[in-house]
Amino acid sequence: MAMTTVGCVQNTAEQGIGIKPENMNDTVAPGTDFYQYACGGWIKANPLKPEYSRFGSFDAVAELNREQMKDLILGLSEEKHEKGSVDQKISDLYSMMMDSTRQNADGFEPIKADLAAIEAIEVRDDALRMMVENSFKGAGELWGAGIGADMMDSKNNIVEIGQSGLSMGQKEYYLSDDPAFAKIREAFKKHVVKMFQLIGDDEETAKRKMESVMAIETRMAKASKSRVELRDPASNYHKMTYDEFKEQFKGYDWDRYCHINFIDDLKELTVGQPEAIKEAVAILDQTDLRQLKDWMEWNLLDGNATVLGDDIFNQNFDFYNRTMQGQQEPLPRWKRSVSTVSGILGEAVGQLYVEKYFPAENKERMVELVKNLQEALSERIDAQEWMSDSTKAYAKEKLSTFYVKIGYPDKWKDYSKLEIDPDKTLYENMQAVRTWRAKKEVEEKYGKPVDRDEWYMTPQTVNAYYNPTTNEICFPAGILQYPFFDMQADDAFNYGAIGVVIGHEMTHGFDDQGRQFDKDGNFRDWWAAGDADKFKERAQVMVDFFSSINVLPDLKGNGELTLGENLADHGGLQVAYTAFKNAQKKAEAEGKKPLETVDGLTPDQRFFLAYAGVWAQNITDEAIRDLTARDPHSIGEWRVNGALPHIDAWYEAFGITEKDPMFVPKEKRVTIW
Repeated sequence: MAMTTVGCVQNTAEQGIGIKPENMNDTVAPGTDFYQYACGGWIKANPLKPEYSRFGSFDAVAELNREQMKDLILGLSEEKHEKGSVDQKISDLYSMMMDSTRQNADGFEPIKADLAAIEAIEVRDDALRMMVENSFKGAGELWGAGIGADMMDSKNNIVEIGQSGLSMGQKEYYLSDDPAFAKIREAFKKHVVKMFQLIGDDEETAKRKMESVMAIETRMAKASKSRVELRDPASNYHKMTYDEFKEQFKGYDWDRYCHINFIDDLKELTVGQPEAIKEAVAILDQTDLRQLKDWMEWNLLDGNATVLGDDIFNQNFDFYNRTMQGQQEPLPRWKRSVSTVSGILGEAVGQLYVEKYFPAENKERMVELVKNLQEALSERIDAQEWMSDSTKAYAKEKLSTFYVKIGYPDKWKDYSKLEIDPDKTLYENMQAVRTWRAKKEVEEKYGKPVDRDEWYMTPQTVNAYYNPTTNEICFPAGILQYPFFDMQADDAFNYGAIGVVIGHEMTHGFDDQGRQFDKDGNFRDWWAAGDADKFKERAQVMVDFFSSINVLPDLKGNGELTLGENLADHGGLQVAYTAFKNAQKKAEAEGKKPLETVDGLTPDQRFFLAYAGVWAQNITDEAIRDLTARDPHSIGEWRVNGALPHIDAWYEAFGITEKDPMFVPKEKRVTIW
């Protein structure tokens, strides 16, 4: 049985139900389009503003959080602060971001010297050296490197290197014959030309540079793995000694690369995608020096487009946001400024945020709610006939060892070595930020054990996560508010909303990726013989179902890419519903009044309505197309209409039958958790 609902809102007569009738559209039958039935009123009342390509419940809460952070930052700006203090850094960075007059007066002047240095290169070796140095100035490279947990030895960190180098992010944008991708590709070419013209190049020169960019990035696209291929941990891990690495990827001065990145004694590392790294080295070795220089200039310009005045910013926005996403206008400058400060000094701002906006009782209740969900998932594991007893036993052991993080970290990040100087340009300050981050990562992680207390999201973030190498689930303070969590609502609402979010993150520990890691975070096959095949067979039902969905008239969903998140939604619903029913039985056994039907809605119906409300959103067709290509999450509509037809309790709650369009025969439903 689940524990008492201390971690939830107790069932009392004074509580509301959390469900707002105005957010619904009861002219649509639940079994016809549950998303519209549950969210149609909200969707109608929240049309897309020009500054968004997608706006949903997550964004609405993020807007509130941003308003609150703005007030906190402005409060700091009204006072004098000691130079070097975190308050000085927050207020000065925000002021610099807001100073459009200075940014427009400077224009691209701040990067002129660096562009000229690239142009003056005469020897390939100088280009390769400067390419690394310019990464601290915002320029992209043909690979990405960092330090993180070794998935085969999860208690220790290791240097990791993997594919990168694509301005448009997805290989399909460079290679696909699909008309939609081809259209974006042609728009990108025009964008690159315009950007070079904005820094003084004539049309002929700008076109030449664009061709150089396309030649190099198309080569990298051909060697890169797809998003689906990147989801397989085993095929994206290749551990080797540093000497073996240098032998395998000859033709590049890796010692100098490491030195510039503050590492001089590298012994071993992991390579994510060897084919891409080999191609990157070949490109750097074979490409005409003129082309390399053109590509380097592009990466410096592209990586700093948001800090070089409105002309460059607007052109950058026109392609990446308007063309690719369907967003018609940029966010107001203050919103962008708050987001930048929150991104750079996230935990410093987060500390201010939780002190004012996150009551201690919210954290206390979440702790108990998580325990209830853990017990429910344990029950769900026991109930699965397809799992062997040994697999069940270890799964429950892994579940019991989840490291739970709620609200905010116990230890805050140290920003003392970061310098924010208002007398320098924004470009120079961003370079200081990147250099500080790189040094900090090496100092704190290189050759050291994994810090399990590190947070990978800031407290003000409206999201949550599961991390397989630390076997942790994290729920920042930012998401613990309506419509995810309502202190004044009953169990039906809170289990349906934040309860499913919690269950979702827990299920990630057992999805197609998470299940391959043990309780200590190591990549290890702990499943009994045959159980993994049974899991894959059931998961394939989910893949096929979501791949058959028309997310646009000419576009199907990507069931392989979204499998992990879809499985987590499925598990989250099953686990949260079980926990909800357990809580009600416990409450009734203690003599508490059972939840009643309110406004014609039963408690079970309110559970599923609360879940759907989390995914209410409006979104452009362009954003749907782009997200379907790159995002492992399904579009909001299908996190409702795609997930619920596989939940038996949903059919019972709303009396859904084979006559309803959303009906899926029981034998064709996903049966995992």
